[in-house]
Amino acid sequence: MKIGVKVGEIMTRGYVNIDRNVNVIDCSRKMVKNKVGSVIVEKEKKLLGILTEKDIIFALSKRKDLKKTNVGQIMKRRVVTIKPDKDIYDALILMKRKKIRRLPVMNKGKIIGLITMSDILKLQPTLFDIARDYFKISEERQKVKRLRKKDDEEYYEF
Repeated sequence: MKIGVKVGEIMTRGYVNIDRNVNVIDCSRKMVKNKVGSVIVEKEKKLLGILTEKDIIFALSKRKDLKKTNVGQIMKRRVVTIKPDKDIYDALILMKRKKIRRLPVMNKGKIIGLITMSDILKLQPTLFDIARDYFKISEERQKVKRLRKKDDEEYYEF
């Protein structure tokens, strides 16, 4: 099911990037200032990695001093990418299969943009059914749900 819109047509060209030697606190401030959920770690347009909110939260749970932790220490180094000539449907399927929400767009070994799940759904809301499967709302797999009774009241424990 091709949409007819290429990744290169809707990608964000003005993505937020950062150097791998910046500490996580300063990186977080940059993300908040720019209202983004991820930053591209690059050097001279060469993709080194990606850092997301999830990576920062994980680092926060494991490390005591994020001011002494550099972006390069916690970024994802194995990054799934896409080419600008691919259809947005292909991008969505790739995101779903790899369980990610952001794809750096690469052309001839250089990063030229970033496409997100939100970018695709803003343009083509009919793809929501495919995206919905990605989020796996299934409570059986994500949460253990137990029904208990206490003083004739029912409540759920997550």
